[in-house]
Amino acid sequence: MAFSGYSLAGILAATIAGYVVGAIWYGVLGERWLKALGLTKADISTDAGKPKSFAPFIIAFFADLVMAFVLAGLIGHLGLITIRTGLISGAIVWSGFVLTTLTVNNSFAMRSKALIWIDGGHWLLVLLVMGGVIGGVGV
Repeated sequence: MAFSGYSLAGILAATIAGYVVGAIWYGVLGERWLKALGLTKADISTDAGKPKSFAPFIIAFFADLVMAFVLAGLIGHLGLITIRTGLISGAIVWSGFVLTTLTVNNSFAMRSKALIWIDGGHWLLVLLVMGGVIGGVGV
């Protein structure tokens, strides 16, 4: 299925893949991430161990959807749509926009440098996976 030259199936697949990467990443590094934020599991969970709010998960999914759509647009402008161009595009977007933004925001907020590496690593993997999926499926 395509919409104005975009593969909606590819964009949705990239969105889901990016979301799953985030779930795995923070599943593994969640405690270090909380420590870097100065929080505990009790701060973000109910007494039953469930998240106090599911809104961040919903917001994250829709943010991943927008990110996949925009990345597909960027990759589509390259003309040659391959896994390689998808990976390169994801890496360039990460280094030029995501890592720089995370570094500035966390530096001014005087947050732990660990947050830059934890969150930055997450977004690098997400953009690489999204770029690879989009490049593989086509725009």
